[in-house]
Amino acid sequence: MKLVFLGTPQFAVPTLEACLAAGHQLLAVYTQPDRPKGRGQALAASPVKEAALAHQLEIRQPVRIRAADQLEPLRALEADAMVVVGYGQIIPQSIIDLPRYGILNVHASLLPKYRGAAPIQWAVANGEASTGVTIMRIDAGLDTGDMLLKAETPISREETAVELGARLAPMGAELLVQALAGLEAGTLVAEPQDPAQATLAPILNKELGEVDWSQPAEVIFNRARGFQPWPGCYTRFRDRTMQITRCQPSDEPLVGDPGSVVARRKRLFVACGHLTTLELLEVQIEGRRRATAADFLNGQRISDNERLGVTLPSAPR
Repeated sequence: MKLVFLGTPQFAVPTLEACLAAGHQLLAVYTQPDRPKGRGQALAASPVKEAALAHQLEIRQPVRIRAADQLEPLRALEADAMVVVGYGQIIPQSIIDLPRYGILNVHASLLPKYRGAAPIQWAVANGEASTGVTIMRIDAGLDTGDMLLKAETPISREETAVELGARLAPMGAELLVQALAGLEAGTLVAEPQDPAQATLAPILNKELGEVDWSQPAEVIFNRARGFQPWPGCYTRFRDRTMQITRCQPSDEPLVGDPGSVVARRKRLFVACGHLTTLELLEVQIEGRRRATAADFLNGQRISDNERLGVTLPSAPR
């Protein structure tokens, strides 16, 4: 097939590679414009652009694919189908109508669950036991198009969103190649989504990473796994931000208000809502390196009745 590929993140790279390996012709690769990155704010290419450069593919980086001047260059390619994986821009109906087989999207959830920008993160953060990948033919709605193929996988108890994404990416790539073959053979049967079963996976923001210690330890643990690498899981410790990079629910009995922190046997425990306890395995204080709980406690003495998430009053003048 003659394809146009639209994608940006690392998650999309296996699908691009799989399309090439299956013998499809990539007429052009669309990806987001280079963005400033790092302390020096130098412009950096997206993972998809780097992969496209390695294969000497034509690369296009419009600021807005919806712009009026983008339609005719796409039409001129005469693609059989288009493939979208985490492109990061809304595709207008005028472009959706161009390819004869439509536009196929590799969506990292079992639709109609977790429609939206962050399906992997929310599946982990909500403590789902399983998730998967859906190949969908996109329409003008938010992940509302007909489903073509699905694949399911369990989510392990310790798995983070980053680790899950690394597993789902090749699954989606393989499924997309199967979908393209099925379209050519005329063997795929599209399945409409049931809107009554739909849930949303909205875009993440920084505030979601702040711990609410009144929640049960299991909820905090799942959110800490799900909101990786950003916005992470953080709280306040003596008026400084503390990132909680690894944690786990614990049976250790604690007495105290939610957020009360206790050191026992070089281990760090926090009282949470519903009389539950969270053990902090690895933390990072603002301006310092990550440290195991034992290393953290070597440099900090936890006082009685100390609480996380509390901003101390300003000193009197």
